[in-house]
Amino acid sequence: MFVLELTYTAPLADVDAVLPAHVAWLDEQYAAGTFLASGRKTPRDGGVILAVAGSRAGIEEITARDPFVEAGVCAYRVTEFAATKTAPGLERYREPLG
Repeated sequence: MFVLELTYTAPLADVDAVLPAHVAWLDEQYAAGTFLASGRKTPRDGGVILAVAGSRAGIEEITARDPFVEAGVCAYRVTEFAATKTAPGLERYREPLG
């Protein structure tokens, strides 16, 4: 599992100009089953996405196609972790200890 942290690298007006394309990209990732949750950080200086993928390379390829990245208005920090405990409904994403 991955935590994707977006940090805006441009003024909010520039971010907002690309927002519709970014939201369409998010919708594609949800439809593909890659993204589990997402939203803006508070204060609004970026966002956070909880994602699943087969590999870090796969997630990095997906984030590189984010319209925010293509427009140069955000940078990603990718953190991979083993979800050994989950809330009900997320059991299929659990990974064994070890």
